[in-house]
Amino acid sequence: MAKSEERIDKWLWAMRVFKTRTIATDACKKGRVEMGGTSVKPSRTIKPGDIIDVRKPPITYTFRVTGLSENRLGAKLVPDYLENLTPQSQYDLLEMTRISGFVDRRKGLGRPTKRDGREISRFKEETYADSFFLDWEDADDDTPESIE
Repeated sequence: MAKSEERIDKWLWAMRVFKTRTIATDACKKGRVEMGGTSVKPSRTIKPGDIIDVRKPPITYTFRVTGLSENRLGAKLVPDYLENLTPQSQYDLLEMTRISGFVDRRKGLGRPTKRDGREISRFKEETYADSFFLDWEDADDDTPESIE
């Protein structure tokens, strides 16, 4: 017998919107899951026809419930249980964020680039450090003859 209602956190997990049920529950508690513009608790029951907004920064996904399932579904079966109503503008925003993430990175923020990593490794190598200090020791004293 098919159920007529399901907990929203369990349904979001079963529909693969969130990777784990704990993450789905936390999203509800943090106010990232809404129905009709109102944040919902994880225990809120849903039924077919309900529209759910899920905020996963930087975009907000919108889904219509078309079926209920207690168990996690395979990715190919998900379209039978939900209808994705997310506007294309949200996906465009996601793409822009993805592209600009690398362009706008200021120097010194985030992980080092490959070039930075090579320079750090070269700096940490003993031979580089030793050669620096050897060159320093080999330099003549600051006598007036050596300055000329």
